[in-house]
Amino acid sequence: VQQVFKQIFYMINAVALNNLLLRKDVCSWSTGMQLRFNISQLEQWLHGKNLQQSGAAQTLVPLIQAAQLLQLKKKTLEDAEAICSLCTSLTTQQIIKILNLYTPVNEFEERVTVGFIRNIQKHLQERNDSPQLLLDFKHIFPVLFPFNPSSITMDSIHLPASLNLNFLNKV
Repeated sequence: VQQVFKQIFYMINAVALNNLLLRKDVCSWSTGMQLRFNISQLEQWLHGKNLQQSGAAQTLVPLIQAAQLLQLKKKTLEDAEAICSLCTSLTTQQIIKILNLYTPVNEFEERVTVGFIRNIQKHLQERNDSPQLLLDFKHIFPVLFPFNPSSITMDSIHLPASLNLNFLNKV
């Protein structure tokens, strides 16, 4: 059950983050707020179902960071440093793409300046992360089956003759 929910939550993360990276109309402060609220609802659900140890919540970290990126101020050098230290699960390309797509919803917000984006790029240039922009939503985590040793020894097993397993020899 835990492995199934980890996979489902990864797919939610990948599809939502990919949509965020491809659609200019969803890169806004209000979308960041909405995403963060919905993610907290998912985390509460996991907690209520006793699935905190499944690793499902950890698969949502890139989406959480993207939502926080949308909500942060994007003007000063300190803002750039905060973004760089916060967005550790996002690649440099993903951060830059979100900043380029950021669209103000009302007149109180401002577009992200080219100078600010260059400043972020300068801060992140020493990162050695993947050039991949989109997440692979078809990624499948390996299935782990727990080993439960049996208390029955092989010497004590009796095979009925009706199974026609005469070719098996007890050693």
